[in-house]
Amino acid sequence: MISLETIPSKADRSFDSRAGRKKHRPRLGFLGVGWIGRNRMEAIAQSGLAEISAIADASVEMTNQAAAVAPRAVLLGSLEELLNQDLDGIVIATPSALHAEQSIAALEAGVAVFCQKPVARTARETRQVVESARYANKLLGVDLSYRFVNGVPQLRDLIKNGALGKIYSVDTVFHNAYGPDKPWFYDARLSGGGCVIDLGIHLVDLVLWTLGFPKVEAVSSRLFAQGERAADVSPAESSSLISSPQICQRDAGSTLVEDFAVAQMDLEDGTTVQLACSWRAHAGCDAVIRASFYGTKGGIEFRNVNGSFYDFAVERFSGTKRETIAAPPDVWGGRAAVDWAERLAAGSGYDPSIEGLIEVAETLDGIYGR
Repeated sequence: MISLETIPSKADRSFDSRAGRKKHRPRLGFLGVGWIGRNRMEAIAQSGLAEISAIADASVEMTNQAAAVAPRAVLLGSLEELLNQDLDGIVIATPSALHAEQSIAALEAGVAVFCQKPVARTARETRQVVESARYANKLLGVDLSYRFVNGVPQLRDLIKNGALGKIYSVDTVFHNAYGPDKPWFYDARLSGGGCVIDLGIHLVDLVLWTLGFPKVEAVSSRLFAQGERAADVSPAESSSLISSPQICQRDAGSTLVEDFAVAQMDLEDGTTVQLACSWRAHAGCDAVIRASFYGTKGGIEFRNVNGSFYDFAVERFSGTKRETIAAPPDVWGGRAAVDWAERLAAGSGYDPSIEGLIEVAETLDGIYGR
């Protein structure tokens, strides 16, 4: 544990907007500056909302590349060094196994956190991170960036306002023609799972967030690794699998994460959500990404365009007719980070809406049968 008493006070930089104190640019540190971390750093730097004060990465090469974005930043080697820099917030983009521990350490030190997804490998770890943020009254953000793609807020509003009637079915797909390029993704102890926690998490979050986080009453799934199926997971079996996650096991000495998964989630309001996701799928393009919502008065779909990982469209359906709500181009990748930085600059502390992450994590646990 890091003692709050050892952290310098930020009282001279903090403010309460309701009291009329001056707004400030929070001092940020960046932990992990590979492609994703550097991209988020660039987005925040371009926004002008925060001061990039410190950078830490185990790779000297990555650190030097990031320093070009923020030449005045102090270059460091660890989270511990970052926490000695009198920061207001830390952006974490390290391997998944480190997210929960590093987020909790920063929050307990009185520093707000923006973390890459997943913020933790399991629901239990996720609860610990969220509880740390609540106890410290610090802003916690997670990079679930599809919420910020053009057209998605409108999609959510149409559903929330009842324009599509009762949503009774949601179909989601995320097939990736490639697999991760780092070995830790394939080690369940480090990653928490395979394509579901890497890709499927985006769509599970998008659906639950769009629908207002209704309770997920039941989850069933089938997981595959290299064409071989793991044991079926059903709600009745889940309790017996708590200590034995349904990561695909080939033999007693080898555990593989899943590279293909299908799942069904039954929500308390009667809505059925289906998910299919994969790595290295023979999909005829780089990626197939889709979330289709079907209601009694109409439908709406979020989907990628021409197999792109970055170009998305949102279309509304009425019978055989389509209406385009949003279409490319759209530079959305850094919006979640910028949104967090903006809220931090506005003096935001703990935001209870982050508790929706626990339900997302519990749903993933259900898919994995743990």
